[in-house]
Amino acid sequence: MLSPDAFRLDSKVALITGAAQGLGRSMALAFAQYGADLLLCDRKVDELAETAQAARELGANVVTEILDVRDTAAVSQWVSGLERIDVLVNNAGGTFHGAFLDASDKGQRSLVDENFTSVTNFVRAAVPHMGAGSSIINITSVEAYRAAPGFGIYGAMKAAVEHLSRTLALELSVRGIRVNTIAPDGLPTPGDAGLIVGDDDYGKKLALGWGTSDDISGAAVFLASSASRYITGTTVHVDGGSDASRGWHLDSKGNWVP
Repeated sequence: MLSPDAFRLDSKVALITGAAQGLGRSMALAFAQYGADLLLCDRKVDELAETAQAARELGANVVTEILDVRDTAAVSQWVSGLERIDVLVNNAGGTFHGAFLDASDKGQRSLVDENFTSVTNFVRAAVPHMGAGSSIINITSVEAYRAAPGFGIYGAMKAAVEHLSRTLALELSVRGIRVNTIAPDGLPTPGDAGLIVGDDDYGKKLALGWGTSDDISGAAVFLASSASRYITGTTVHVDGGSDASRGWHLDSKGNWVP
């Protein structure tokens, strides 16, 4: 019988990348509320300190590291010094708007490293510290499941993360480690500022309208907890219906039209 305690994260240690603001901060605080201790990293010094303090006020033990997740050596050095990791949340990422043909080699490398290489960095570094019953949660995007004009490389890397996660779900099952992804949309964060293009209200294309960064927390807590112990290799869409609509939108009369 499922117990309410199955959703608790007491005694678990969760590592969350990109934890200074937005989705990472929301997940960190939710994990703290559900009893987890936290290992948090980001490049934003002041914002990371604020997240850590808020989590401590909720009762969590918190360790922070100022870190560029693209730096393989730095990631390996930090994680190698950690004792135990029960939950790994690969949340860090970012993008910019621009046509594929206009992207420079430097810009492309930045997108690849921030959105994909960072995930491989942390999985390789963290798995030796993870035991049976552990959970890896990789944050992808709705852009992994549809065309992404202006965000082509970003979308491709998020699709790569989703595909890698399914493979890791099988490869790491022998260690008792589950691997799942969350694909958000409609959850504005500080990192999204200036990325919405076009004149239409994007929220009108979402069945549930705009959400908030806190709306990712329920899915993250569930996938981190033993309540999801038989779930691996799948994606939870926290997107207000974005993936379901696949091009449909509400017109001025309130009708869904293609």
